[in-house]
Amino acid sequence: MAVYAMRRLLQMIGVLLVVSLIVFFVMSFTGDPVLMMLPPNATDAQVAEMRHTLGLDRPLWRQYASFLVNISRGDFGESYIFKQPVLGLIVERMPATLEMVFFALLIGLVVAIPGGVYAGARPESMLSKTIMSGSLFGISLPSFWVGILLIFTFAVQFGLLPSSGRGQTGLLFGVRWAFMSPDGRRHLVLPAVTLALGTMAMLLRLVRGQMREVMRQDYIKFARAKGVSYRSLLFSHAIRNALIPVVTVFGLETGNMIAFATVTESIFSWPGMGKLLIDSINASDRPIIVAYLMIVAAMFVGINFTVDIVYTLIDPRIDLR
Repeated sequence: MAVYAMRRLLQMIGVLLVVSLIVFFVMSFTGDPVLMMLPPNATDAQVAEMRHTLGLDRPLWRQYASFLVNISRGDFGESYIFKQPVLGLIVERMPATLEMVFFALLIGLVVAIPGGVYAGARPESMLSKTIMSGSLFGISLPSFWVGILLIFTFAVQFGLLPSSGRGQTGLLFGVRWAFMSPDGRRHLVLPAVTLALGTMAMLLRLVRGQMREVMRQDYIKFARAKGVSYRSLLFSHAIRNALIPVVTVFGLETGNMIAFATVTESIFSWPGMGKLLIDSINASDRPIIVAYLMIVAAMFVGINFTVDIVYTLIDPRIDLR
């Protein structure tokens, strides 16, 4: 395991270096932050001075070399617009995104695993067919439309839940979280459900497909012949083998939710990392965009590594070498 972990660590570093190279050079040719920061009537001298101040007048390879040295020290530079350290801005917004993603994943798992197990074990029942029909809507409907529909229904029509913002927050381990206050929990419901819907539907269909395949295996038939109860058959024998591919998809979806929560955060004015990214793109705030993409890439490779380790906990027969 230690050798495997070291090898994966070196691979992760290599992946992050490639990502940093692509992100840095692509962002160097998209938009001009100097023109966004200066007024339209700025003179050429003022433009040149601003470029020198930001270090944008140096060759790209020198800028990239300085960028690598700085991020190795945890320094992603200073925001062009906010005039604050980029890492601090992203870390400040990170709890909002992480708690929304956590509760979205929780909703998805609570619905998808029992629903998928039941639909796979009893595929011909009316409830199973209803569950699978509902999952088609979850996969097909775009999140921005779902979010707008939920706002219209629960916030505008019935006034049950707030339509935007994070609400009041409470402290936990020195960090402010919305779920720590009743008002924050009310604000959290609609964004979390919107974000969860697509993942929940996909996981449900995946669990159902895996359960149907596992239930046809010989060892399941043998366990039935031995008189194992149906409940024990499902939850002690079948589900562990059915969850192996689900863990892979769940890990990838966790990264996708963190990286692409931008639409949901924009719809609900949720002050997370995604909202910060959208604002930074509109303002061509390059340091924030680059830092966000690098942090998300690091999360992705970290999640994939964690998924590989979880494999061995689910099925000890898997040998990571």
